[in-house]
Amino acid sequence: MTTVTSAAGRMIATALTALLLVTALPVAAQEDPLTTLRAEREAAEARDAARLAALVEDREALESALNEARQVHAAAEARGAELESRQAELQARDSALDERQAEQGGDLAAVLDVLARHSGELRDSLGQSWITLGGPDLPPRLDDAEVLRPEHLETLGDALMALTAETGRIRALEAPVAGSNGEIRPREVVRLGDLAAFSGGELLQRGAEEGVLSTLARTPDEVSEHLSAFQAGNAETVVLDPTGGDVLAALGQRPSLVERFHQGGAVGYVVVGLGAFGLLVALAQYAYLLRVSLVVRRQRRDLADLRQDNPLGRVLLRFRALSDEPVPEALEARLDEAVLAEMPRLERGQPLVKLLAAVSPLLGLLGTVTGMIVTFQAITVFGTGDPQLMAGGISQALVTTVLGLVTAVPLLFAHTALTGRSRQLAGIVEGQASAALAETLEHRQPSSVASRNKRRADALA
Repeated sequence: MTTVTSAAGRMIATALTALLLVTALPVAAQEDPLTTLRAEREAAEARDAARLAALVEDREALESALNEARQVHAAAEARGAELESRQAELQARDSALDERQAEQGGDLAAVLDVLARHSGELRDSLGQSWITLGGPDLPPRLDDAEVLRPEHLETLGDALMALTAETGRIRALEAPVAGSNGEIRPREVVRLGDLAAFSGGELLQRGAEEGVLSTLARTPDEVSEHLSAFQAGNAETVVLDPTGGDVLAALGQRPSLVERFHQGGAVGYVVVGLGAFGLLVALAQYAYLLRVSLVVRRQRRDLADLRQDNPLGRVLLRFRALSDEPVPEALEARLDEAVLAEMPRLERGQPLVKLLAAVSPLLGLLGTVTGMIVTFQAITVFGTGDPQLMAGGISQALVTTVLGLVTAVPLLFAHTALTGRSRQLAGIVEGQASAALAETLEHRQPSSVASRNKRRADALA
C-alpha cells in the first residue's frame, strides 16, 4: 500500500513539475527570447520523461504499448514479404518476356511494329467513318504490346473482315441527331455502308460531340425526295455519292434562283423591278389589242351598224359625218386625221417597253462594274489568299449582267409582238377607211359629170 501511494505521489509530483515548466515557458519567452528554443526542448524532455515514468509505473499501459508496437512490426514484415514476392514475380515475368523476345528474333519484332502501325492508322482513318455507326468495333492499338501474340493477329484479322463486310450493308438504327435549330433528339437513321447516312430525307454528318450526328446545312431537293422514299419503303433506289459526300456537298451549296437574285444586290433589284414593270405594261397593252382585234372583227362583218367601241367604227362614223364635203382633197385629209387620232391608243406602251429593253443591259453592265470594284477593294484589303472574300463581288458582277440580259430579251419580244399587233389593226382601219373614201368618190363622179355638161351647154347657148 505504501509502495502504491509513493508511486502515485511520484507521478503527481512529476505531472506538477511538467505543468510548472509549461506554464513558465511563456513567461520565460517573454523575458528572454534567446532562451525560447532551450525552454521548449527542456519542456519536451520533461514530457517524455513524465510519460516514460508513467509507463514504467503502469505495467498494463506498458504491455499494451508493447503489444501494439509488435502488431505494427508484424504487419510491416508481412507487407515487406508481399512486396518481395511481387518483385520476384515481376522479375520472373520480365525474364520470361526477354527470353521469348530473344527466341522470336528481329523478324517477329518487325512484324509487331508493322502490325502496330497499321492498326493505329486504321483506327485514325476510320475514326470518323460511317461504318463505326452501329457497326463493329475498330481493332485495338498495339503500341503498348511488347511481344507479338497470336491473339493480336486474330483480333486484327477478325476486325478487318467485319469492317469489310460492314461496308456493303445498309443498317437502320436510332441515334441522337442535332437538327438545324440545334435541338438534339433521337431519330431513325439509315446508314448506307461507308458512303452516307440520312434521316427524314436529310443527309447527316458527324457532329461536334462524340456520338451525336447533325444534319447538313442543305440537302438538294431531288436527293431529299429519293432518300425519303427509300426510308419509307416506297422506292428501291437510293442516291449515292462515290466521292464520299463531296458531290452532294457541292450540290447543297449551289444557290437557288432566289439566292441568285439576291446576289445581284441593289442593281439587280432595280433591273428586275424595271423588267417586271415593262412586262406588266406589255401584257396590259397586248390584252387591250386582243380585245380591240375581236371588236374590229365583229365590226367588219357588220359595216352597216357602226359602233363607238372600236377604232374602225369611230373612223367610219367620222367619215360619214364628213361625206357631204364637196372637195375630195379635204375629205381625204379629214379621213387621215380620224385614222391618226386612233393610232396613239393602238401604240400605247410601246416606247416605254422599248426603252426598258434598251436600258436593262446597261444597268447590268453597271452592276458588273460595281461588282468588280467591290472585288478589287477586297483584294486591296485582304489580298488574294482567300477566294471567298472575292466571291461576293464576282457574283454581283456576273449576276447583274445575267439579270440585265434576261430582262431585255423578253421585253424585246414583247415590243415586237405589240408592234406587229398594232400595225395589223392600223392596216385594217386604214384599208377600210380608204375603201369607204373610194366608194364615196365613185358615187359622186356621175353627178359631177352631168353638172359639168350642163354648165358647158349653158355657155354655148
